[in-house]
Amino acid sequence: MKASATAKYIRMSPIKLKPVVDLVRGKDLKDALNILKFTPGKGSIIVEKVVKSAAANAENNFDMNPDDLYVAQVYAHKGPTMKRWRAGAKGSASKIMKRSSHVGVTLQEKES
Repeated sequence: MKASATAKYIRMSPIKLKPVVDLVRGKDLKDALNILKFTPGKGSIIVEKVVKSAAANAENNFDMNPDDLYVAQVYAHKGPTMKRWRAGAKGSASKIMKRSSHVGVTLQEKES
C-alpha cells in the first residue's frame, strides 16, 4: 500500500530542493525526518512538511504503522516560472525568472 502527499507551486527553485530530496530517498520515515530536521535551509522545511503530511495520510487514511514506513519516492519537479523585468544598463531591461516547484513524497510499508 502506498500513501502520498504533494505540495505544488512552492516559491523555490527545484535546483535548491533537489539536493535535500536526494538525502531522504529510500530512508526509513524516522531517519528521513531526523535528517530533514537537522539539515539547514528553507528547502528542508518544505520537504519535511510534505513527508509529515504523507505520514499522516498513511496513518489516518490507510491504517499503516508509522514504524514500518519508508520513503519510496520523492521528487522536486519544475513548476511554472513567473517572468519579471528590471531596469538594465543603457535603458534596456533585464529578465528576472521567479521559479517555482512541485514537491511530492510517496511512503510505502516495508515488506516483511
